[in-house]
Amino acid sequence: MKILLSSLLIAFTFLLPLPTRAGEAEKPSDAILLTIFLKHDQGKNLAEIQQIQREQGFFKTFPPAGTKIVTWHVVMGIGQVVTLEVPAAKLREVNVALEKTAWKAFRTEYYPTYDLYPVIKDQLANAEKTER
Repeated sequence: MKILLSSLLIAFTFLLPLPTRAGEAEKPSDAILLTIFLKHDQGKNLAEIQQIQREQGFFKTFPPAGTKIVTWHVVMGIGQVVTLEVPAAKLREVNVALEKTAWKAFRTEYYPTYDLYPVIKDQLANAEKTER
């Protein structure tokens, strides 16, 4: 029985995926997170905003190739908030894409962003340990 279990363990070990760095290879070392506020123009209703987006080719142009959508949320009362992962060399393309296709439908604001959650997660875990 021990031999059978050992054999199965060895066999399953070969079936497990090996850790790869493929995801890291795809991410440029100079990539930044860019949070974009697409603020609604309250003088236009949703149908008018969507019509402008179609006419200007918003979804054909944004986000530009080579960038990655990290999140895309609606913030009620403000508009849409999009966070992109952008290689530094593509920053201009993001700006131009929005100038050509988002303006008129939205007012835009841009903010360089970083992920603080891993730090906060550690601090919360450490706080729980010290409180016990």
